[in-house]
Amino acid sequence: MLYRLGADGLVLFHLLFILFVLLVGLLVLKWRPLIWCHVPAIAWGAAVEGFHLTCPLTAWENALRQAAGSSGYSGGFIDHYVWPLIYPAGLTASIQIALCAVVLLVNGLVYYWVLSHWRTTRRVHRAC
Repeated sequence: MLYRLGADGLVLFHLLFILFVLLVGLLVLKWRPLIWCHVPAIAWGAAVEGFHLTCPLTAWENALRQAAGSSGYSGGFIDHYVWPLIYPAGLTASIQIALCAVVLLVNGLVYYWVLSHWRTTRRVHRAC
């Protein structure tokens, strides 16, 4: 039972990490130190998708599920949990590259906006 709870908790953490990578860039406007956690998370997320790496969280979750007496799953987290919600077909290499591009594009636009906002704010404060 404890192993299953650990695996389920890891799934939740995995999902929260993905949401963190995709959505937290705008919070950098409010909490600037967050950039030191968010940029490495973007790099990791893009690397996992772009280079077709297996995330260690997937391996840990599978190990916990097997320790609980159930079988793990093949493929990655997105392929197993997220992708079936969006499209019933499997996750291909070209789709993973597209996901990588989306992560980089969305965060690139957000950080472009964040940096231009910081520059504007800095100019306003210097003028005062």
